Amino acid sequence: MEVHQAKAFLAVAEELHFGRAATRLRVAQPPLSRLIKQVEKSLGAELFERSTRHVALTPAGKALVEPATRLVATSEEARQAVRDAVSGETGRVRLGFAGASINHKVGELARQVKAKRPGLMLDLHSSQFSHLGLERLLDDSLDLVIGRWDFIPAELNSCILALEEVMVVLPKNHRLAHQPRVSMASLSEESWVTLPGGAVSALSNRLNSLAMSAGFVPRVVQTAPDSWTLVVLVGAEIGCAVSLDSVRDNVSSDGVVFLPLAEEQRPLEVRLVWRASDRNPALRSVIQIARTMFAEARHTGEQNAQS
Repeated sequence: MEVHQAKAFLAVAEELHFGRAATRLRVAQPPLSRLIKQVEKSLGAELFERSTRHVALTPAGKALVEPATRLVATSEEARQAVRDAVSGETGRVRLGFAGASINHKVGELARQVKAKRPGLMLDLHSSQFSHLGLERLLDDSLDLVIGRWDFIPAELNSCILALEEVMVVLPKNHRLAHQPRVSMASLSEESWVTLPGGAVSALSNRLNSLAMSAGFVPRVVQTAPDSWTLVVLVGAEIGCAVSLDSVRDNVSSDGVVFLPLAEEQRPLEVRLVWRASDRNPALRSVIQIARTMFAEARHTGEQNAQS
């Protein structure tokens, strides 16, 4: 039995009148009668007892009501599933992120997605540093990545989620720890701890550019796997580090101090990045939610970029 046949059968079964059923289905009565006869022929049983004044379900007709109802319901569920997928109400999006400074943004976004698109699945993949996240985005292992980059390939699109202040992290007993601000030139003889990523790491690039402007090349003695470890290493007096105000606000900083730089500088941009060619409606839904949530930071960043 096909879906349109099940709908016709159920209309007659509920109305017990071919004329009213035809009106309900917006068809003429003769074609409806022929359709019911075709169904009876294909099933090998009469579904209705008919007379000039009376229509009633046969035992076979009564037995068919429930499976016909399920068939129509399943058809409607399938149609709705397709509509939801096309509109971005359902689907799956893989989001990569890393770092204590980004965790709260991911949490905010995940909560908003759950509230606004409860049928959408947001898969969270942590420990995706910016350089690794970019690689996984380009090879289609992830759909979205939150991170910081000085350069984004042309095949990717992005929007700004937040602007962060670059700060210097010093051991608590450092000679400059009690200064309100610290200049990079005053740290030219220090050892430095950095995060992974090398030349594609926005923080490593910022350290190098600040040091070069101050007339020295930073002596990197250790690479920390994450911001938590970086803070611990600085507290253990392994070296100084360049970090962010968001790390200061989200990571336990016993044994260290975060100081603003004396040099004037632009903030680092936290961006949400995705493949420009990706037409997944669920992805578009998440991007739109993120754009709305972080609109103020995005507009500020765009104004700074234009100035």
